Amino acid sequence: MPKLIKLYIRNVIIGFAIAGAFVAMLLWFNVMNLWSLVTSSDSGVLAVFILWFMNGIVFAGVQFAWAIMSLADKPKGPRGGTPVAHQFQPVRVEAETRKTGQARQLRR
Repeated sequence: MPKLIKLYIRNVIIGFAIAGAFVAMLLWFNVMNLWSLVTSSDSGVLAVFILWFMNGIVFAGVQFAWAIMSLADKPKGPRGGTPVAHQFQPVRVEAETRKTGQARQLRR
């Protein structure tokens, strides 16, 4: 099996395990009265499964993306860049006031 496929499967399993822990914590801490809703409903098991599965998709995608991005080569040595060659100085701007006649004309 290619290394990329192994990496994908491993990170998807990790993502779904994280999602399982996340859903377990949601139920344990009774967030938004979720535990009571699940236990009192006849389709509570389906709701927990869907919650776990949808969160698993998200966490697996994030886990795999993080793993792929961490494969990049780290830059060695000092990082380059352009030095700052400009000095910014404040500029004074005069504030103008409107005359009362002009203000009346604008309101009409």
